[in-house]
Amino acid sequence: MAAWQLTFYSNKVAALVEAWPVGIRASFLRISETMAQHGPDLGLPHTRAMGGGLLEVRAKGREGIGRAFYCTAVGARIVILHAFIKKTEKTPARDLEIARARLREVKT
Repeated sequence: MAAWQLTFYSNKVAALVEAWPVGIRASFLRISETMAQHGPDLGLPHTRAMGGGLLEVRAKGREGIGRAFYCTAVGARIVILHAFIKKTEKTPARDLEIARARLREVKT
């Protein structure tokens, strides 16, 4: 039985992950199942802390790289706040700001 429950911030965020190419999505699902069993902070190369309570899932497939920002919430919940396919070396500031704004909303 899973110790942690994984939820999405909204249906839109769930749809973003569902739209990922199959290889990246499979990597995300493997990582999220491991997080459900062992907790939200698996460490590199699977997850990374981004500061201020924000973490990221680092999904990789033949098709490229996907990132999903998440946080933890009361009741052993992991909330996926935002997801995108990474196209550059650096995380786009806009994607990071979306995740941080949603983090503030979830934590209040």
